[in-house]
Amino acid sequence: MMTPEVSVIAFDVNETLSDMSGMAERFVDICAPADLARLWFATVLREGFALAAAGDIARFADIGTEVLHSLLVKENLDRDLDEAVAYVMAGFTRLPVHPDVVAGIRALKDQGLRLVTLSNGATSVAEALLGTAGVRDDFEALLSVEDAGVWKPARAAYDYAVEACGVRAEEMMLVAVHPWDTHGASRAGLRSAWLNRNGATYPGYLQPADVTAPTLVALAESLRDGQKI
Repeated sequence: MMTPEVSVIAFDVNETLSDMSGMAERFVDICAPADLARLWFATVLREGFALAAAGDIARFADIGTEVLHSLLVKENLDRDLDEAVAYVMAGFTRLPVHPDVVAGIRALKDQGLRLVTLSNGATSVAEALLGTAGVRDDFEALLSVEDAGVWKPARAAYDYAVEACGVRAEEMMLVAVHPWDTHGASRAGLRSAWLNRNGATYPGYLQPADVTAPTLVALAESLRDGQKI
């Protein structure tokens, strides 16, 4: 059986649950380079982290919109800049989940675990993503750092989730594809699980995750089979 202390699984949303590979197509559709999709997302995270380090916060959508304007202003687009930005941002709200997500979520739910999200984005994005995938009802709550007042990986973001769920930090496990997120969760006293879908190497300068799995299904199997965490 899974370690009894863990009763709540908190999922990161962007890239962990949502498959963002389609964002590159949105950039191509407006005649911008496909590789700008990754640069855009990385830049949005950088700006959000910088604000968090300074004790400030801004909405993901607001940062994302401004970063897009700065990236696209010099591109030879097939439409007006504001229209191009709106088109790309709309794509972000219509992403599908990864192929392993639905089965993995249901397997974790079947183990009696409470499921929530903890996203640096808006709850409306998670609502649309999980609703379209047909698993919204498996989640007890959709939590956003907008209500915490600071982005992950600042400790206050994880503290907010723990308090919202009414558990101790060690009773919550954060699941993410981003090592910076699992590191932040671990530093805040949560358990952590790293989804390594692409066979990457976990950075040695970050605190290791308690569990590593290639998919959500594999993670559910590890916890069901009693992997020590």
